[in-house]
Amino acid sequence: MREIDPNQVPVSEVKKIMQGGISPRPIALVSTLSKDGIPNLSPFSYYNMAGYNPPIVVFSASRRDTDGRQTDTYTNLMETKECVIQAVTYSIVEQVSLASNDYPSNVDEFLKSGFNALPSKTVAPPRVKESPFQMECKLLQMIPLGEKAGSGNLAVCQVTYIHVAREIMTRNLIDPIKLDLVGRVSEDSYTRILGNAIFQIEKPYEKHGIGFDSLPDFMKNSTIYTGNDLARFANVEELTTMEEAEKFLEIYRVHSEGSETESLETFYKLQQQEEYKHMLRCLLSLSIDNSEKQKLLELTAIAALRNADTDFAWKTALLVALI
Repeated sequence: MREIDPNQVPVSEVKKIMQGGISPRPIALVSTLSKDGIPNLSPFSYYNMAGYNPPIVVFSASRRDTDGRQTDTYTNLMETKECVIQAVTYSIVEQVSLASNDYPSNVDEFLKSGFNALPSKTVAPPRVKESPFQMECKLLQMIPLGEKAGSGNLAVCQVTYIHVAREIMTRNLIDPIKLDLVGRVSEDSYTRILGNAIFQIEKPYEKHGIGFDSLPDFMKNSTIYTGNDLARFANVEELTTMEEAEKFLEIYRVHSEGSETESLETFYKLQQQEEYKHMLRCLLSLSIDNSEKQKLLELTAIAALRNADTDFAWKTALLVALI
C-alpha cells in the first residue's frame, strides 16, 4: 500500500486523497441569512446526522482553500445561530454546484442559482423550494478545527422543524428511489443514489449471528466466497446441520435425474439469471470432478444469498462436504 504522512505531502494532495477515500458523502445545501438580512446558499459535503433525540446534524464550514478566510455560511451562523439544511437531489445538483461559487457577501445566491425561497417556521433563513427534504436548525456549537486554509469548523446544529415532500414518501417513510439523492465522490465526481446503487442488508438488531468463527473451515478457506458472502452466512442464529443438508441433497438428486441435456454452458447461463434452484439441479446432473463441482456449488450458494434465500444457500454450501 502507499503510505502517506499528511505532514510530509502538500495539503492539496491530502485533500484529494481524503475526499477520494471518504466517499460517497451526503451533501448539505445550507441556507443562512447575514445580520443585514442577505440570503446565502452553499453546499457542504462534510456533513452527517449525529443523533435523533434530540435531532442533531453536523457539517463542516471549512475555511477557504485559497486564503484561509471564513465562508459566508460560517459568518452568518456565528452571527444569527440559524440555518436550513436541504437535501441535494439529482434534479437540482447543477443548480447546487452553481451556488458553490464564491460570490461576494452582498450577493443573494438564491437569485444566482435560480432557486425559489420559502419562508421557514422556526428560523429566519428561507428554505429551498426545489429540495424535497428540508431541516430548520439552530446552531448549538461551532467547533474550530484549525486556523489554516482548508481547516474545518464543525457546526453542531439542532433540528427544530422538518419538511418532507409527500411525493418522496412510501408508507410514511422516505423512499430512496423517489428521493434520488446525489453525493460527492472526489474532485468533479458525484454519485447518484438510484437503482442498483441501492441494496438491502439485514441488520442483526434482535438476533445474534453465529459469526465468522463458527463457519466451517472449508467455507472460510474458499477462494470463491468473498468476505461479504461469508458475513451473510455468519448472520444466521443457528448452523444448518449436515443431516438437513443430506435430506436437501436427496431431494435435488431426484429432481436432477434424467437431465441428460444439461451442460456447463447451461449452468453458467442459469448463473447469469441467478436461477439458483435450477443451477443446483443442473450441476448435480453433470459428470465433472469434485473440485469443479465444489466451485459450482459455491457459485450456486452465492446466487441464493443474493436472492436472500439464506437457508438454501447454507444447505448448498454444506454439500461440498458431502460430494
